[in-house]
Amino acid sequence: MSLEVESRPSDSPYIERVWRSRSHGVGQMTSIATAHWDLVFWEHRGRVNVAVQGPESKASPAPVPEDATFFGISFSLGTSTPHLPIGRLVDGSVEIPDATPRSFWLKGSAWRLPDYDNAEVFVRRMVREDVLARDPVVGAVLRGASPELSERTLQRRFVAATGLTRGAIRQIGRARRAAVLIQEGVPAHDVVHRLGYFDQPHLARSLTRYIGRTATQLSEREPSSPLSLLYKT
Repeated sequence: MSLEVESRPSDSPYIERVWRSRSHGVGQMTSIATAHWDLVFWEHRGRVNVAVQGPESKASPAPVPEDATFFGISFSLGTSTPHLPIGRLVDGSVEIPDATPRSFWLKGSAWRLPDYDNAEVFVRRMVREDVLARDPVVGAVLRGASPELSERTLQRRFVAATGLTRGAIRQIGRARRAAVLIQEGVPAHDVVHRLGYFDQPHLARSLTRYIGRTATQLSEREPSSPLSLLYKT
């Protein structure tokens, strides 16, 4: 029983991560919180499926089709699809109908299915055809810039571009970093100090909400169910 997950970074400013996975005898996983939205392709029993998976504000159980293969593009914060308002996608998804093993329909046009190695080419076409938009202010603020905008304006732009507030994005990101550190063997009390939690109960509440695991469970070599994509930033 396993869910094999492989991922890579990208040099595209529109892409956070490209990933692929395969399931073997796994009926359920824990889908951990993420501030990013994904375009996901999967094949199960000869049928190809395509969906837009929105940001997830908390961890939740998710079914996994048996013996299926998956490929996904996780988009950078600030990247959005104007024809699918991101606010409606938070904690949800939209299936794209009429997919075939070679193509699918997106915004009124036929598109060849991308793969793990050519995701950047596919995304460049999305940009050219105005399927994707990007708010550069969101990325700049997350990198530490201080634009001359009011806090209210910044908050509005964050919600419009990501579906989440800056505070929610920060909390989700910190919990994911904490989970990676604990899986690497860093003691919980060190994680508290490294990432600015008030104390260990604060860390525990964050992990439970956003990762769906306790620190002890994250340290287990053979967890009861697999986690969705978790990587070191």
